[in-house]
Amino acid sequence: MDASWSDPRHVLDVVERLLSAPRPQLLARFSAGLGKLIPHHAVAMQTGDCPRSPLKVVGDQAIAHAVTSVELQRLVERSEPGKPLVIDGVLGGVERRLVLLASMPAVGQGAVLAMVPEDAEPPAAELELAAQLWDILSTDAGQRAADPGPEVLASNLAAATARAQAITDLGQTHAATLATLLAVLRSGRLSDAVARRTATDLAADAVLELKGVVDRDQALSEEQMDEAFAVLKTQLADLVRHTDVDVDLVDPVGDAALPQDIAHTARTLTRGLVLAALDRPATTRLRASWRLDGSVLRITVRDDSPEVADAIPARGLTERLTTLGGHWEVDAVPGWGTTVTAVLPLGVAEPPELRPLDRLNPREVEVLTGISQGLRNRQIAGQLQLSEHTVKFHVRNILDKLDVSSRGEAAALARDLRLEPVAHRSA
Repeated sequence: MDASWSDPRHVLDVVERLLSAPRPQLLARFSAGLGKLIPHHAVAMQTGDCPRSPLKVVGDQAIAHAVTSVELQRLVERSEPGKPLVIDGVLGGVERRLVLLASMPAVGQGAVLAMVPEDAEPPAAELELAAQLWDILSTDAGQRAADPGPEVLASNLAAATARAQAITDLGQTHAATLATLLAVLRSGRLSDAVARRTATDLAADAVLELKGVVDRDQALSEEQMDEAFAVLKTQLADLVRHTDVDVDLVDPVGDAALPQDIAHTARTLTRGLVLAALDRPATTRLRASWRLDGSVLRITVRDDSPEVADAIPARGLTERLTTLGGHWEVDAVPGWGTTVTAVLPLGVAEPPELRPLDRLNPREVEVLTGISQGLRNRQIAGQLQLSEHTVKFHVRNILDKLDVSSRGEAAALARDLRLEPVAHRSA
């Protein structure tokens, strides 16, 4: 072992460089840091924590360009989390001596690394240290995936959507080709029975491998909604156990799949809304639920606190939601409680062209009606039985959605478009 690895300060320096690496550079920095510990030609990784790019390879380009997801999946099946293995396996189309490092941290989907070492038999001490470093990196990657920034969410979701479409097109093309090949080879017109049988077996294997690629991509980029919500309940279990508030986490209905970044964001938004509701004075009951509504996921948290002045969601949560094209629906009635719903689109899509007023939800139309009648926020709040803070929140959203800068412009636009008055609730 290189003498520097015996110095704890060097090891900590390597760990610090790994943990400070931007997400796209994690594998390259790990490979560079590991170079003196276990010299190698290339490393390939399959991870469940990056829907944008679950397969990554760095190193010798002759190897890197030839690595396939099918090869890596076969190596994943031979790996053992936490235990470094030295095996013979196919990577980059060639059978080689490989080092496998697998990690399955408490947070995240885990990752497997396949390394092509220069030495066919790396020392056990080096292998053990490499496995520990891989565990640290995988744990950090899982935590980043569970709480990604808004810009990462947007790029991940767009890339995952494009990749899913490409895989669908590729799968249909290859499946049709292979099905035709099978039909021809099974034909009785061919005389060489052995060749026909062998070719049929090979083609059948190819069909299964193609299906496996699609299935693995779905497993790496999606979470079943009920499983995603179960993770949320586990994350909130200790809080629910020790609070005096009656917390009801309602299991979603159905077995729909969510894009992984949507599942992560849904858990982040729900946790934030639950914590905010618990912080409101006099809250005694709280209910959180997820519901699919067409192409959006509706995340709703209701509480019974009579104090609704701080019902507007935190800025950090709003950034995460709006980055993915989502929006809030807030209904806060003084003395009755607050219902906050995050409307989260399931994918990246071009929105249809809308008339300006079509961009408003029913509550915002009610508030705009009051504005067009010249009412102040306090008067609108009284008519709609809302808090003044909630009305301010709606007014801000109305100005943004109508792309105007003042209440007067919003009122003029409402009159020009002949906004129909909305019946108010009785006081």
